[in-house]
Amino acid sequence: MMTTHINREAFRRHARALAGAIAGAVLLAMPAAASEKVPTPTAQEILIKTSILTLNDAILSGNFAVLHAKLAKPFREQFDPDRLKQAFQSFAEKKIDMAAVAAASPVVTDDAQIDDRGALLLRGRFDVDRSRLVYEFDFLPSEGEWKPINLHVSVNATGM
Repeated sequence: MMTTHINREAFRRHARALAGAIAGAVLLAMPAAASEKVPTPTAQEILIKTSILTLNDAILSGNFAVLHAKLAKPFREQFDPDRLKQAFQSFAEKKIDMAAVAAASPVVTDDAQIDDRGALLLRGRFDVDRSRLVYEFDFLPSEGEWKPINLHVSVNATGM
């Protein structure tokens, strides 16, 4: 009888290990599958606003380390925080604050799509506080989630 108990316990351990391996394989496959389709409009808005507000915090604080950490790995490898700071220096000099986008809805100018690189392309604008903020963002699947690989933002007075 002791042998049967040991075999059942061994079987249970084996079954748990197999279930864990299957669950791990499913979780690892999820980002790849998710990256093949365009996220929902709500998820797109979250990506857009998070990117703009993280960039805004970096500009206002002068600390681009957090923005750098949230970029897709290929982007991080090309641009260190100091280079990002230089790229957005004109925003800091003009004291541009983009925080108002948090309470606004984006106006989509091009339908979201995934290009031949597997990048999610999001294009549009925010019309806020007598200004128009235009964004062109590309996101790549990186470390299990969509992360920016291209952040192009311009802010212009509209006279609204």
